[in-house]
Amino acid sequence: MSRKTPRDPATLAVDKLNIFEAEPELARLSAELARHDVLYHQKDAPEISDAVYDALKRRHEALARRFPSLVRADGPQSRVGAAPAAGFAKHRHAVPMLSLDNAFSDDDVREFIERIRRFLGLAESEPLAFSAEPKIDGLSISLRYERGRFVRGATRGDGEEGEDVTANLRTIADVPRALKGRHWPDVVELRGEIYMSRADFDALNDQRRRDDEPVFANPRNAAAGSVRQLDPSVTAGRPLRFFGYAWGEVSARDWATHTDFLARLRHWGVPTNSATEACVGVDALLAYYARIQAERPRLAYDIDGVVYKVDRLDWQDRLGFVSRSPRWAIAHKFPAEQARTRLKAIGIQVGRTGALTPVAELEPITVGGVVVGRATLHNEDEIERKDVRVGDMVIVQRAGDVIPQILGIVPEERPRNARRFVFPQVCPVCGSNAVRGEGEVVRRCTGGLTCPAQATERLKHFVSRGAFDIEGLGDKHIDAFFTDRLIERPGDIFRLHKRAAAIAGREGWGEKSVERLLASIEARRSIALDRFIFALGIRQVGEATAKLLARHYLSLESWRQAMQAAAKDPDGEAARALENIHQIGPSVAKDIRDFFAETHNRDTIADLARELDVQDAARPRASGSPIAGKTVVFTGGLETLTRQEAKARAEALGANVAGSVSKRTDYVIAGSDAGSKLTKARELGLTILTEQEWLALIGT
Repeated sequence: MSRKTPRDPATLAVDKLNIFEAEPELARLSAELARHDVLYHQKDAPEISDAVYDALKRRHEALARRFPSLVRADGPQSRVGAAPAAGFAKHRHAVPMLSLDNAFSDDDVREFIERIRRFLGLAESEPLAFSAEPKIDGLSISLRYERGRFVRGATRGDGEEGEDVTANLRTIADVPRALKGRHWPDVVELRGEIYMSRADFDALNDQRRRDDEPVFANPRNAAAGSVRQLDPSVTAGRPLRFFGYAWGEVSARDWATHTDFLARLRHWGVPTNSATEACVGVDALLAYYARIQAERPRLAYDIDGVVYKVDRLDWQDRLGFVSRSPRWAIAHKFPAEQARTRLKAIGIQVGRTGALTPVAELEPITVGGVVVGRATLHNEDEIERKDVRVGDMVIVQRAGDVIPQILGIVPEERPRNARRFVFPQVCPVCGSNAVRGEGEVVRRCTGGLTCPAQATERLKHFVSRGAFDIEGLGDKHIDAFFTDRLIERPGDIFRLHKRAAAIAGREGWGEKSVERLLASIEARRSIALDRFIFALGIRQVGEATAKLLARHYLSLESWRQAMQAAAKDPDGEAARALENIHQIGPSVAKDIRDFFAETHNRDTIADLARELDVQDAARPRASGSPIAGKTVVFTGGLETLTRQEAKARAEALGANVAGSVSKRTDYVIAGSDAGSKLTKARELGLTILTEQEWLALIGT
């Protein structure tokens, strides 16, 4: 069998090169240009004419434009002082980068294991093996390799979409340009953590002090800030490291356990954490946790807990995901760090739903490596229960090492003039009555969108990362634009191009910054239905619930009509169908109906619909599924699958799992001892399947 003669990249036109031919050609041109720069500028002994030099440079620039991910930080563009890019390109993950649920106690870990056993229907005697590893406190990254070569790197972002930081990641020695060994898939997306060791962090801050530059608060912030530099040469100068621990998209998978995968990573030349261990059962996991916690101060890097993952991949596949987290993994967090400081004042924040939240103003104190000046007091009952008074010495904790909160007071250090806090009965922003609903602990402003605080907070939520994610439109800009009536409702954001001149004339804004803002807004005129729903800020409708609604109703128009019908008739079919969606109960359904009962909310959606292209919901994992878009109900006992697993499998294939039978139900899967649901299904003439018929239908 004859083989083709390899092509010489140097002899081919730029538009004829593929990415694997372009990389060595870019390297060759970069080295050639660097050599001629030295000959010309330092030795005054040029070997080529200006015309030939310019031709080399134009070819390099053409390749760089066509293959931006291959541009080297030390390439010609860095030697001529080229301005860095205005921002990072967005990258949509082929497989979402999900976060982990947290465990904060031994009992949480035991319950996690019991949930797995219940879901899989495992007996207590069945061994359950895990891979346990320290939870690095760094920046999550995905690395895509094609035919063994690194082609793209991205941050996690919101899990669905991150930032393309390929050029920066190419400067990190721990990120292989090409995988070693053999037997790697044609396409494999590796995932892991970019971090900075404590020693490197200390050395970096020492250098910044000598250079009279601001120091970083902690290694995690330093690592994240270094990766997100617009100029890759800055990233190249930072001591960054990488641990691999997972995968995303992969063209072929031939490893059976997570432990096998980690061994494969090491074979490919990808660093992994040597402290990772295999553990069987809860006692082994808790012993590992205790040992790592004791070693934490002596580790070379910061960690905030340990991660447990079910080792068998066939069990991982069966367990699947819930909301934005895998069922087969959990992060066991270390206890939050605490500190003492003085409470100077208590202020009130008004949120987007009108909730009045008390916020403690503190004498700044460092907790867990972060300077804390404010902390939440949750609600008025918490203030009363803890007897927190202005002037008290208080105990501050970063909950989950993230959100500062007041744990309690130090009674013996209470000053004589400490004052009780009287919770306001009116909104501090608009003066409307602030009331507590029956059975609620939160007091809310009754001003609605007539309250400036609620209006601005809703706008801030609308542009936030999990919603429209509009860069350049931060909190201070929302406040300023709202005050000057440039933005009063969400749709106004997409009409800002008509006010470009007015924005450009404001302090801190110039022509270029306005152009960048408007470009960022234009890029978000097309948005997924679930993000649109989440952006509206409906009470109790978070990202997970928004995804459920999008998958069930498929299009904006279908969802809008159904919700308006449900709001108009709370006892009607549309309202019952809403409550019937798996994981949406009466409380959430009521909040959605209440939202649509308000004229101004319906007008807001109609206004946005005129400005936007809201994309219909997609089901990437349900392509070709015979039950995609179908509504199914399970009743009675199942033998092959647990009820929880059956529901999860149906949802993964694009079906809507309902809790009760209606004329909209497509399939009723009846197990043993099926009761009233089966009777109603027969009365309605619905399609009824046995468990085996159901498994045959879905191809299991």
